[in-house]
Amino acid sequence: MNLLVLNSGSSSIKFSIFAADSGSPRSLYEGEVLGIGSGKATFSFHPSGEKSTPSSVQAQDSDEAIDRVADAVTQPGVPKVGAVGYRVVHPGPKLKDHVRITDAVLKDLEHAVLLAPLHEPPALGIIEKTMKRLPDLPHFACFDTIFHETMPKTATTYAIPSQYREQGVHRYGFHGLSCESIVEQMRQHNIPIPHRMAIAHLGSGCSVTALMDGRSVDTTMGLTPAGGVVMGTRPGDLDPGVVLYLLRQKKGDAKHGVDDVEQLLNHDCGIAALAELPNDMRQTREAAAKGNEKAQLAIDIFMSSVRKALGSFAWQMGGIDTIVFTGGIGEHDAQSRAGILEGLEGLGVQVDPSLNDSEKKGTKGSFWQISASESKTEILCIPAKEDWMIAVHVQRMLGAS
Repeated sequence: MNLLVLNSGSSSIKFSIFAADSGSPRSLYEGEVLGIGSGKATFSFHPSGEKSTPSSVQAQDSDEAIDRVADAVTQPGVPKVGAVGYRVVHPGPKLKDHVRITDAVLKDLEHAVLLAPLHEPPALGIIEKTMKRLPDLPHFACFDTIFHETMPKTATTYAIPSQYREQGVHRYGFHGLSCESIVEQMRQHNIPIPHRMAIAHLGSGCSVTALMDGRSVDTTMGLTPAGGVVMGTRPGDLDPGVVLYLLRQKKGDAKHGVDDVEQLLNHDCGIAALAELPNDMRQTREAAAKGNEKAQLAIDIFMSSVRKALGSFAWQMGGIDTIVFTGGIGEHDAQSRAGILEGLEGLGVQVDPSLNDSEKKGTKGSFWQISASESKTEILCIPAKEDWMIAVHVQRMLGAS
């Protein structure tokens, strides 16, 4: 059977077709719709491992974008799809595992809108539209939080009154599909799972996760993906008083004040706000290299926040055997990796500058090692494979059913 995987963002939809007849799912086709709603949307679709030139396309909203995707994956010559899997950021308080989508599941996801008002409505819209376009297929939701279900209550519980905790207000953690894909790739390459590992998923959104024997025990993100370390447009952890201050500064009724602050915290903060530049680490580094002090401060604050997270998890776990970098910045920005690890020599962390700068793939498949030979902590770069992880889960759920 072939599986269609949809991974949607606020203005984009990435999609892949995987062969999942036996063994590990294998990518056959990849595509994406970018710039949805901008008036300048582009579309690409091609066999995996090949490249294609994006073409302009009409996609003023997610409905039109899904139409482009559905048309592409059902055209003659493309392997027939037998099931659809979706990346959904938040499951809400009721769902505790990846699930086949039913009317009851859709209702549970509607309840999750209160906890994830920015992420959940677009995801629900894409699911409902795709189910209408492909009504005869089974559809599955895979959540970014499920990998963190192994965290103990000491890591998930907020010190707030029980009435709110009973409503599902606790630390969920995110980037779980990314973290799980790291662990599963290590298993596939017969690499022993480290006893104590930290995964730094660094992209536009950033998080650090602590793992014991391959299971999540703590992570930096909480109820929403806005908390934790400093990110591209999100501030990371804030004194609650800062949020109250921002609310008091907003004019108009209470609802508009909350909406304005929510927009600010998710899209107008972070590295971009500190540097006063677009959300692009490469551009920020170029500006810093030319003497832009705001850009340099933004980079330093970002690296410091990740370093503090790694250091706290190392103390919590009694050390770190392996640190993994993944995500766009984690995989491709050697300066960020070096800067984050600078000062952690006391924990036995030593980077080999030549390995870190080369980004050459080693003998471990898609992995490459950047730790020095004398480092007590192994440091790896491993590409995140969220779509593949979704395909793995959909394959499993199809087998179970």
